[in-house]
Formats: sequence, C-alpha cells, structure tokens
Amino acid sequence: MPYFQTTDGTTLAYEEYGTGAPLVFIAGWSLYADMWEYQLHYFVERGYRCILLDRRGHGRSDRPAAGYDVNTRADDIAALIAHLDLNDFAMVAHSAGGAEVVRYLARHGQDRVNRIALLAPAIPYMLQTEDNPIGAPRAAFEASAAQLKSDRPQWFAERAQGYFATHLRRGTSQAVIDMEIQRCLSASPYATIAVQRDLFHSDHRPDVAAVTVPFLLLHGLADQSIPIEISSHQAVKLAPHAVLKEYWDAGHGLYITHAAEVNAEILEFLKS
Repeated sequence: MPYFQTTDGTTLAYEEYGTGAPLVFIAGWSLYADMWEYQLHYFVERGYRCILLDRRGHGRSDRPAAGYDVNTRADDIAALIAHLDLNDFAMVAHSAGGAEVVRYLARHGQDRVNRIALLAPAIPYMLQTEDNPIGAPRAAFEASAAQLKSDRPQWFAERAQGYFATHLRRGTSQAVIDMEIQRCLSASPYATIAVQRDLFHSDHRPDVAAVTVPFLLLHGLADQSIPIEISSHQAVKLAPHAVLKEYWDAGHGLYITHAAEVNAEILEFLKS
C-alpha cells in the first residue's frame, strides 16, 4: 500500500487501481477506502484510475492527536492530489467526505477538478441555529457523542438497520451489516468523535454556493444519519446548477444497498 505525508507530517495511506481518467474516492465518517469495494471494480472495469484515501485516524493511516477539523482534512486531500500530481479528475465522496470535498474546492480551487459526485453528503450545515432552523439541535449531537464515548459498539449496532434502511430495502445480508460495523469500529475512537463533532458544527453553506464544477448529489429519502431535508435539499438551493437524484428506499448506506443504481448514475454523470 502506498503512503504520503501531509503538511503536518502525518502519514496517510491510499490505494490506486486501474488506468485512465482519475477518479478520487473520499470515504464517509468512520469509514475508509474499503467502503468503496462495490464501486471500485465497476469503475476500474470501465477504464478509470481509481484512487481511494484513508483519512487520518482511519484505515491504515496514522492516528495523530490533532488535525480532525475539516480544513486540515481538506488539506490532506490536497496533499494527496499534489503527491500524485493529478489534473482533470473527478471526485466521489460519501457523508463526511462530501463536506471535505466542498471545503477542498473552497480552499484549494476548482481548476484541477472536472466534476464532483456526493453521496448523502453532510452539507451544507448540520447544526440548528437561528439562521439555520432546519438543522439538528445541539442536544442531539451531545447525546450522540455521549453514547459514542460510553459504548461505541452499541452506538453503531443500534443504527445499523436504519443505516441500510432494511425495513424498505430487502436483501442486505447480516454479514454485510456486520462487516460495515467492523469497518466503522476500526477507526480511532478519538478520531471518530472528533470528526463527528467537527462535522456537526462546520458551516459549508459558502463552500456549496461557490461550487462551479458539475455537481451531482445522490441521497436516500430514508436516510436517518444525514436526513435529506437538512442536507441535499438545502444544498441544491445554494447550488442551483447541482443535480439531485433521490432514492425513496435508500438509507445512508446507499453505496452498498443501491450500488448498481448509484454506479450507473455516477458513470452517466462522468460521461456527460
């Protein structure tokens, strides 16, 4: 597995498969490169060079004590792009990765990127405030963080069925659910909570409004982790050129449960 160093000396892992047009994948919160297994084969077989990052504190990357704010995580993406000298590439991201992508564009420019596809992204602003009444109350975050600190495995176990919307979408095996829980639990406990805290409190409204590259949003109406009403529905108001595709029976784990539909949508978007 290849590695590179960020500007603060943290060593991060990434994977690279295939040749052709570069496609950079940024994982969701508490996940890492392996979450994209149902996208990786599909796009490599269709002639794309797939590059998958393990963010700091996740997967096979270093677990530093600092750097879990979105600015540093966006700078880590920039360091990967500089390391590989990528140009004219597309980005695919899930959940917290979507927030990192729009912050990367805001901090490092959009000249190298030709388009972005975000799955259930945690944008534009998750926190309920006076000027964002549709957001989630701060008390909800505090309760979630408290449970993560006291019983992190149970936190993920309690949300697993909702994550995959198994009450609507049949066919997700218990083995797949268990696998994804283990992937989440493999992340640094400190990083898990630090990224969630930053994710909840970071305002990405200016970032989203400034996106000028072609912009695809894919989101499930049954998403309990990042409800579509406070995220993608608000993002398309800020970026009216963005295209939103909704899945009535998808939860947050649509990259697995709806892999065939999601992959086809992204491929059509990349070729458009």
